[in-house]
Amino acid sequence: MKGVKTPAVIGVIPARWGSTRFPGKMLAPLCGKPLVQWVWEAARKARRLDAVLVATEDDRVCEAVRRFGGEAVLTRADHPSGTDRVAEAVAGRGAEVVINIQGDEPLLDPAVIDRLAGGLADDASWDMATAAAPLAPGEDLRSPMIVKVVFAADGRALYFSRAVIPHVRDDGSGARAAGSLYWRHIGIYAYRRGFLEKLVAAPPCALELAEKLEQLRVLHLGGRMKVIPVRHAGLAVDVPGDVPRVEAAIRARGERPAGI
Repeated sequence: MKGVKTPAVIGVIPARWGSTRFPGKMLAPLCGKPLVQWVWEAARKARRLDAVLVATEDDRVCEAVRRFGGEAVLTRADHPSGTDRVAEAVAGRGAEVVINIQGDEPLLDPAVIDRLAGGLADDASWDMATAAAPLAPGEDLRSPMIVKVVFAADGRALYFSRAVIPHVRDDGSGARAAGSLYWRHIGIYAYRRGFLEKLVAAPPCALELAEKLEQLRVLHLGGRMKVIPVRHAGLAVDVPGDVPRVEAAIRARGERPAGI
């Protein structure tokens, strides 16, 4: 709207070298380009981002990012979570909305970033926003690696869990026919700047420690987090064995390998 100031929005890609399951994965080559470059290039296509930063604790990642023209911020190595790394990366910058972009999703849809940024920029009642996709047929609902979320009619997050939520007490109740009952949480977050600072200043809560899910600290603090439904959960590189599968998806999408 003309005359209304749009909040500055910065996207940050946490790119930790010391991944437990795949050390150095941020520089793992996918179709000739490092993983972090695919994510950065996708994020750069988002229309509502004023800047994109890569936050890392490793000089090798910094050098790689600078070689392909990105901006890298060297952060402390002892951060307990990506959220803390994001908060350090934006310290001293004027962003009012900060987007935490998963560094292991090379097929990231820029439109998801825009929807999260818009969710906060256009409605001051939300402290945060995140995304969720319907659990696809065949996905292991009981897998603790798949985080489930339930949310209210207005999108407000009610709870996140590695367990199956909601629990269907009676399969004959018609609950399953009421629509998408199970939602898979997608780990991309938009924070209002003031709430991000409050979040990283607070200690972990009991529920967060039990489930090993840092987003539960948001609910513990009374934060209002909007869950934005999307169609697909994306495709992440978690372990070395994921690389061929993700490369195949990149080629199937019509992306040209580097150097061609």
